[in-house]
Order: sequence, then structure tokens, then C-alpha cells
Amino acid sequence: MTRIAYVSTYVPQKCGLATYTFHLRQAVNGAKQWKGRDPVVVLSSQAAEQGKSPILWPLMRDRKEDYVKMARKINHSDIDVVSLQHEFGIFGGEAGAFVLEFVRHLRKPLVTTFHTVFEQPKPPYAAIQHEIAEKSARIVVMNRKATVYLQEAFGIPAEKIHFIPHGTPEPPSGSREAIREQLNWRGRKVLMTFGLLSRGKGLELILNVLPNIASRVPNVLYAIVGQTHPEVKKREGEHYREELKERIRCSGMEEHVVMIDRYMDESDLVRHIMGCDLYVTPYPGMQQITSGTLAYAVGLGRPVLSTPYSYATDLLGDYPELLLNFGAEADWTEKIASLLADDAQLEAWSQRIGRIGQAMHWPEIGRRHAALFNGVRQLEFAG
Repeated sequence: MTRIAYVSTYVPQKCGLATYTFHLRQAVNGAKQWKGRDPVVVLSSQAAEQGKSPILWPLMRDRKEDYVKMARKINHSDIDVVSLQHEFGIFGGEAGAFVLEFVRHLRKPLVTTFHTVFEQPKPPYAAIQHEIAEKSARIVVMNRKATVYLQEAFGIPAEKIHFIPHGTPEPPSGSREAIREQLNWRGRKVLMTFGLLSRGKGLELILNVLPNIASRVPNVLYAIVGQTHPEVKKREGEHYREELKERIRCSGMEEHVVMIDRYMDESDLVRHIMGCDLYVTPYPGMQQITSGTLAYAVGLGRPVLSTPYSYATDLLGDYPELLLNFGAEADWTEKIASLLADDAQLEAWSQRIGRIGQAMHWPEIGRRHAALFNGVRQLEFAG
């Protein structure tokens, strides 16, 4: 049985990468049909953060020498393959450069999942990503465009790069109406966005067009779900949230917007996404290579609208009518209003999106990762 060590943040840390790694590990174990305890090398600011769980191996993010020690620990263990979940911001050093000490000293096969890939990488990110890619036996990306970016920027051969979609939960059993009743959304047409609240998410676009939508769909409700991003909160407290509330008051949209300011566990988030009628990601930036929130909405079979940023274009490329330019407020108004006013059209889109989402459910994602890890292990034995 292939033993895997995951390198990432991890629950109970409240971040998307931690949640992703938790579900990936569960899904791979399910695919392996194994009750063993594959460890997680957890990036920590304090060694005590992870308690005494035998599966959690703390790695002090800001101690360069600890990256070497962890690589040596794995080298002398029965680990077969290392799964590195790479995001620049989670590792110590400039642009997360300390992770290079880990990959340089590692002697076990490395499979790296790049959660960020730039079309035109610049220093210091380019050199770091290039070296990790070179030292990885295989690379996983969640956006087909990332394969081209890595080939063109670093000359990485295509056969070394594997596209595996972002994993998502499966739709829960039970009726949506029961969920909507619990959320007090019965009788409303609900637009939703989810994520840590910060500028640059395009929320203002939806708030700008909401009065015109409400004139055509009087029972519309826009649910802005998520806590303020911790870095934003450190810098300016809740100033941005208050700005949004003032914008809502000035436009007279208080009865058409709900801001849900709390942390949501997986089951709570799934309930909210399942309860909405239309999920939107109106991001102004076009370079975003992955979006866990859009992935979840698609995996759960909800109708979606988005700006044509990189991940949305890759995921929804068969349905360009669901991709609207950021500045095109008239198009957003018309599309949202026409969808929310037509239940048959919403149901048709739910079916189409659900078919895309079937390939993204965690059991399938776990199976594909398990096969990849096992293949890398076999290559190591053959070599």
C-alpha cells in the first residue's frame, strides 16, 4: 500500500488549503480502502498548534533549518510519496522560498499540486516554482491552462503534468426546499457569493446592479457569505464590511441583501450553496487559476454566473453565455434577472452544471490521486 505524506496547512486551521488537504487525504484513503494513518506535515507558526496527534508533523514555517530536518525525517521513514500542496503564502521566506530547502533535501518521490500558476511568472516567484517543478516527479494542476503556462514558462514536459479537477462534496440527499426553509430563504430568489471578505472580489458589481434586478425580481435576495479576511481585519478592522453596508443602505437595498458574517464548516457551507438559486463569482482579476468556491457551486450542481477569469473560463468553457465581462453591468442585470425569473431555465442550468460537477466529486478525485501516487511509487521501484 502506497504511504503518502501531505505537506500543507491543515484543519483546524480555517483556510481553503487546509480544508482542501483534509478532504484530499480522506478521499485518497477511501480510494485505497485503507485504514492507515498517512501523516500531514503541517505548516505552523507555533509547534504546540497541532497538539499531539501522531498524524500531524508540525513544521515551523519561519525556521529555515526545520525544512531540512523534515525532509530528512521523511527520508528515513516508510513514506513512499510526498504530496506537496504548494501555495506561495504558506511557506516561510520571501515568496515562500524556504520550501526549496525541503525539496532539495528530499529523497522520496515528490508530487506537487500547484494551487497558483502564473501565465507570465515574475521574480521571485518564477525561480521558486521552476525549481519545485524540476524536482517534482509529477505536477498536478486544477486548470488545463496551467499546463500550457508551465510548459511555456519553464519548459516542463506535458507528460509530467496531470490535470485533476478541484475536489468538491457530492450534493446531499433531501430536498432543497427543506434547506431553504431552514435558512429562511423560502419564497426568495437567492443570489450568493462566498469567501473571506476583502476588496477585489467584485461584490460592488452585484450591489450596483441589484436595484435594477429587484425592480424585475422583487423577491431577490443577495447573500454575501463569509467572514472578513483575517489580514484585512488586522489592517483595518471591519471598515470594508461597513463600507458595503453603507452602500446597501444608500441604494435602499437593505431588504434585498443579507451579510452572513461567521465561519462555516463544510456541512453549513454546502447547505447555503444548495439553498441558493444562482451562484456568482464576479471577480475583476482575470488571472485567478483556481477558485474553490466556484468549484463547490459547480460540484453541487448550482447554476452559476462568473466573470471570465482563468479558472471560470476553463471550467465553464462549454457555456460561454455564463461568462460576463466585469464592466458590463447591463449584461449582468439582464442575465441575472432573466434567470431568476424563469424556474425552468434555472433547473435546466442546474442539470447542465451538475453534469460537469460529477467529475469533481471527492470520491473520483481521490481515486485519480491514489492512482497517480501509486504510479509514481511504481516508477521509483522500476528506477
